[in-house]
Amino acid sequence: MLLSTTPFESTLNQLADFLCEQFPEQFTFNFQHNHPNRTTLLQCIAMSDFVVEVFKKQPHFLAQCWQAIPQLCDCDNYDTRLAQLLEQVETEEQLNRILRQFRNREMAKLSMCQTLNLGTVEEIFIRLSQLAESLIIGARDWLYQQACQEMGTPMDAKGNAQQLYILGMGKLGGFELNFSSDIDLIFTYPSNGETVGARRSVDNQKFFTRLGQRLINALDQFTPDGFVYRTDMRLRPFGDSGALALSFSAMETYYQEQGRDWERYAMIKGRILGAKSDDPNVNILRQLLRPFIYRRYIDFSVIQSLRDMKNKIEREVRRRGLVDNIKLGAGGIREIEFIVQVFQLMRGGREIRLQQHELLKLLPEIERLQLLTTTQRQDLQNAYLFLRRVENVLQATDDKQTQQLPTDELNRQRIVAAMSEYTQWDADQKPEKIQPHIQNWDEFYAVLQMHHQKVRSVFHSLIGDENEKEESDNESEWSDFLEADFNHDDLLTVLSKKGIADDIIDEIDNTLAQFRASLARRPIGVRGREVLGLLMPNLFAQVFEHSEYRVLLPRLLNIIEKILSRTTYLELLQENAQALTQLIELCARSQMIAEQVARHPILLDELIYSQTLLNPPPFTQYADELHQYLLRLPEDDEEQYINALRQFKQTILLRVAAADIMGVLPVMKVSDHLTYLAEAIIEAVVNLAWQQVTARFGTPEHLQPNDKGFLVIGYGKLGGIELGYKSDLDLVCLYDRQDSWTVGGKKQIDSNQFYLRLVQKIISIFSMNTSAGVLYEVDMRLRPSGDAGVLCSSLAAFEDYQRNEAWTWEKQALVRSRAVYGSAELRQRYEQLRQQLLSAPRDLNRLKIDVREMREKMYEHLANHDEHKFNIKTDRGGITDIEFIAQYLVLANAPQKPDLAYWSDNVRIFDIMAEHQIISLETAEKLKESYTSLRNRIHHLNLLGQPSIVAAEEFAQVRLFIGEIWKGYFQ
Repeated sequence: MLLSTTPFESTLNQLADFLCEQFPEQFTFNFQHNHPNRTTLLQCIAMSDFVVEVFKKQPHFLAQCWQAIPQLCDCDNYDTRLAQLLEQVETEEQLNRILRQFRNREMAKLSMCQTLNLGTVEEIFIRLSQLAESLIIGARDWLYQQACQEMGTPMDAKGNAQQLYILGMGKLGGFELNFSSDIDLIFTYPSNGETVGARRSVDNQKFFTRLGQRLINALDQFTPDGFVYRTDMRLRPFGDSGALALSFSAMETYYQEQGRDWERYAMIKGRILGAKSDDPNVNILRQLLRPFIYRRYIDFSVIQSLRDMKNKIEREVRRRGLVDNIKLGAGGIREIEFIVQVFQLMRGGREIRLQQHELLKLLPEIERLQLLTTTQRQDLQNAYLFLRRVENVLQATDDKQTQQLPTDELNRQRIVAAMSEYTQWDADQKPEKIQPHIQNWDEFYAVLQMHHQKVRSVFHSLIGDENEKEESDNESEWSDFLEADFNHDDLLTVLSKKGIADDIIDEIDNTLAQFRASLARRPIGVRGREVLGLLMPNLFAQVFEHSEYRVLLPRLLNIIEKILSRTTYLELLQENAQALTQLIELCARSQMIAEQVARHPILLDELIYSQTLLNPPPFTQYADELHQYLLRLPEDDEEQYINALRQFKQTILLRVAAADIMGVLPVMKVSDHLTYLAEAIIEAVVNLAWQQVTARFGTPEHLQPNDKGFLVIGYGKLGGIELGYKSDLDLVCLYDRQDSWTVGGKKQIDSNQFYLRLVQKIISIFSMNTSAGVLYEVDMRLRPSGDAGVLCSSLAAFEDYQRNEAWTWEKQALVRSRAVYGSAELRQRYEQLRQQLLSAPRDLNRLKIDVREMREKMYEHLANHDEHKFNIKTDRGGITDIEFIAQYLVLANAPQKPDLAYWSDNVRIFDIMAEHQIISLETAEKLKESYTSLRNRIHHLNLLGQPSIVAAEEFAQVRLFIGEIWKGYFQ
């Protein structure tokens, strides 16, 4: 059955006119229309748009076809004919042009041979494979000579020249290449060494890596002449993250120690391209690979492994929504390949006849071993040839890699025409015409389904799994994440179902790509990979259901990376659902916990006991606990009382530090505990000081019973609820001024003097150095007028100073202030005053200048100036810069939006700035993450007794990010 060529008459006429223009002396219009090859050529271009494109680009080839269609099936000696062309090549540009034009001509010839049934199905894909091999080796040899001229000739230790050996994998290795197949290659070379004969030697690996890169470019690069082959190098050891070229010994070590099942299957087809029988290295390479591929014993384990691979492919088909895929679908080409591979892997170590590459040569051998019946072998062979014929027709149409049946009418007609009659070899290797009853698409589809069913029947009898349906119902869409062919498109498909935006998908894709690259570089045992394959789908399923998946994902992947080689921990998370869920929730809440677990995987054991893990003492009870702790002490023993305060502080610090290290408390909660501990102690100190001062001077007469009229304001980290283990207390003390005198004491003083004595006593108690150490270092320099000012001011004087005299840096400090002691009424008055002061109008340009100049002064006097070190607090890109950014955002924007002046801690300042769209959510999250990671590091450096200084490169990315934000506001 021929395809109707009427619609293609105009195309042929255009080609004929084109010929007349190019070769006016050889062709005339009448000659074209009466030429005996016209009908045949018309059928060829009707079956393939690719052939038409080649004719347009290569008119000389078109002229040859007008004259000699029958000779087109002469497709031998590719290497010889290509070598003649390459002899004249002088530049890589010329090489690219010759390779592409040669490839396209020969591919077009094979397409026409297929259309005209001038070759069998098997002959076509053998010729396609031979063509590819000739192009690859021809390009390699030309590029090798150029590389030797540039870098010298690579030698081994004995002075023998080295060559690049190329393993052709997949269909190329099995002489089964499609019309538009990718080619899977692995590059290797015999020995390490270095080049000789050039001005500067390079080691062999660098030489062959560069050569390999140039070869890939010569084959894969798209030019005006098209491409030669899409080249895939992911089957090499360690995949994309591995070296492009490895020595024989490195290859052997990898496959002996880390080779995985799927790599065994792939290597079955591995064939050394351009191998010469007199080359000893060819046999060496074959010998070192053979033990990895073929076991000496009968290996029945491959059945389950191949079954798993088949299930993986079926998941891929579902994930990508593939319908009518003749390769991957049920009963398709891949199932036939799996059937053959089962027997090769099971018995190939003992049956040398099974150590071949070509599927059609293996089927008879399997039948001879009585592993397949004659009927099964015939069914598989007939189906394979039918399906491969369909595949080649699909791909020859437009030189595109596809195994999907067409949905448009023209391409369906092409399939019907091609499959109504085709040639294959009979049992005696003689060509015979196969004429299935196919006149239309429905009949074709019926024949196709018949072949699928027969293949499926054989597959199920040999490999099928009784639990396959149940397993498919329970599979995760992440089941194949660790597989090499799970790509960006697959990720888009999975994540798009979650409703995740494209820009976030790119971020996640990058995170996962880095994780996969790390996996490829790590030595993970067989058991570890099995457990990881079970763990990751469950982990991903939970992560992407979580609202904090963007920050959660990299944190968890970091933990997994750290425990990759410790299978016990992988098994703990895989087998204990509660532990995994607990880890996910904790990591979602805290970067610090994730980092601590990653650094100390033993903490994973604690996840099993969630009740103990998640029940630290409530920090809101510290004041009550301290009160109970002090009740047992005699009221008149000041030293013992102060010692008790210090002991209580040290006890709680130890508990908090333990909980911190155990991963129970995230960094924000650590600061909450430390801050509220400090507040409880401040309350106790004020009460003790009040008791002692009033015992001598009495109380101001204007005060009501149980009223102190006294307020302690926490600045800095105390005000921001961000205390660390070794933080000082920045305090400002205020009182509600009333002109009065004290009553009831041994000596009467005015209220101003009373509150001054009270503050002096408070400082004394904090600073007293006892056997338990100093309670807290107290800094009062943030009070009005600093060291020159009085220790305690009235609220009215504080307001007047802030409105009329305070510098910009004092307004910055006010941002991070908060009442930490005092009556509810006084606290409220202070918070209202603070908000009013911060919301007052100000000159934005002056503000920028003042903030920038103050930061420069601080940097000059306080920062570390060793370029190899980074002071987390004072250096550029550190804590102080982030704090200044937060303060600036409040001071710059609160005049327009007073609500922005509500919070005193940096984290919630960034949150509210994002809520009011002052900064983007992404910027807010990165600022918070940067800030907490720096604070987290400081916490744990404190626990280790070390200063807050680390290596300069440790926070390089954080510093770069903070630097960019700083420049955006202040430069």
